[in-house]
Amino acid sequence: MFVPGPAHADPTRWQHEWPRTDFRKSSVDFNDILSGGPPKDGIPAIDNPKFKPASEIKDIGDQEPVITVTHNDIAKAYPLRVLMWHEIANDTIDNMPITVTYCPLCNASIVFDRRLDGKVLDFGVSGKLRYSDMVMYDRQTESWWQQFLGKGIVGEMNGKQLKMVPSRVIPFSQFKAAHPDGQVLVPNSTTTRAYGANPYAGYDSLKKPFLYNGKYNGPVPPLAYVVAVGKNAWPLAAIRKKGKVESGNIIITWQGGMNSALDKSSIQKSRDIGFVSVQKKNADGSSTDEVHDVTFAFAFMAFHPNGKIHVE
Repeated sequence: MFVPGPAHADPTRWQHEWPRTDFRKSSVDFNDILSGGPPKDGIPAIDNPKFKPASEIKDIGDQEPVITVTHNDIAKAYPLRVLMWHEIANDTIDNMPITVTYCPLCNASIVFDRRLDGKVLDFGVSGKLRYSDMVMYDRQTESWWQQFLGKGIVGEMNGKQLKMVPSRVIPFSQFKAAHPDGQVLVPNSTTTRAYGANPYAGYDSLKKPFLYNGKYNGPVPPLAYVVAVGKNAWPLAAIRKKGKVESGNIIITWQGGMNSALDKSSIQKSRDIGFVSVQKKNADGSSTDEVHDVTFAFAFMAFHPNGKIHVE
């Protein structure tokens, strides 16, 4: 019988919806987990993704953001106009199973390798939030995972860690120019959702995040964009001003020409916030893409309380 510890609320209120989830195993305070509104799978993950070559895409604006993944010269793009409504796409690139995720409330775009302990996991949207960030679940064990960290937080997979795959969020025009035959995720049905619309209009101009019950005392406003690399982050506005920031073997470069996904009700009409590349200098003089995320300051500090936002 599960007896909640002093740092845990009673999770039995969820057991009717999650009969397979082992709530005896957890590493978080259940008081921090909130309902985002939709129930389990109310935001439907994409399990059988469909693609078209970039050269055939006509309805995506040149400056619209897409998450891009390149593996062994194979390139794929996942438009935020689609992931805004699905948040997760389970896919494979060059025989590597991946899950491409986007949490609008944190503007967190993260790609994971779905292989773990000899299994290939499939992920869905739980409908729960922790610190305003999506809680995913795997369909194999119905364990809960924190999207921002790729870490199991409740259930059989509690404490397990998914490997993050390097990716970039860039304007569609740049992906199309570099990979005209690159595959672009398209909706299974164009009428299912209002693809291209932003249901969180004005969100990235608010003073406070939505459905967030944590504290924040960072050096920039809570909804300021930051480029997060591990436990370090740099304000996007500062990188934009300088054009390039170097820290140790990390190089962050800013370019203009990409719209916010969370500004106007139409992503095509949203303001230009630009985009970044984050590369790691290797010992042999070469450079490779580094795992990073362009997210909000409050989310970075919530999940990296000992992290640092560099404002100097």
